[in-house]
Amino acid sequence: MNTHLATPATLESSTLALGDVAPPWAGLRGASGEVALERFAEADLLALVFTGNGCPTAKAIEPRLMALQAAYRDRGLQVVAINANNPYLSPPDTYQQVVRRAAETGLPYPYLKDETGATARAYGAPVTPYVLLFDRQRRLRYRGRIDDARMPERVTRRDLEEAVKDLLAGREVQVPETQPFGCAIVW
Repeated sequence: MNTHLATPATLESSTLALGDVAPPWAGLRGASGEVALERFAEADLLALVFTGNGCPTAKAIEPRLMALQAAYRDRGLQVVAINANNPYLSPPDTYQQVVRRAAETGLPYPYLKDETGATARAYGAPVTPYVLLFDRQRRLRYRGRIDDARMPERVTRRDLEEAVKDLLAGREVQVPETQPFGCAIVW
């Protein structure tokens, strides 16, 4: 289990500012092999979620991400989960465990392994879970948390879903940044 619980991360540490274009990436591996950013070119909205197998917060939000993907897939949302934890320091986060977890949980979106952590660094991911939502032109429109609580019964605001709704309605995101919380990414 990843015991590196993080205090709320500061968004100032992010390398991407709102409005920035998504940095290209290639070579992240999922169950079907290597995947590049271009694979998702048809998606109107792309939610990149940095996550980890050993983080209790990341595991707690997984069903909510699955429901979000199911609810908005036909409207153009593509969720992509990325695990950037160093598997030598966090054994649940090997490539094999990423593939196994995706199969066991029936994830309706790709779950990729960032073996070097280069993609997480390029996107400024400080913790798991951490989400970045990009529009059709792959400009960053929202970054931060999935929602405002770890446990589903305590959620009062679904931050990512609200951002998705705003963009699908042609509006600016009302709350474009939120404070992420969870486990530190283990480099």
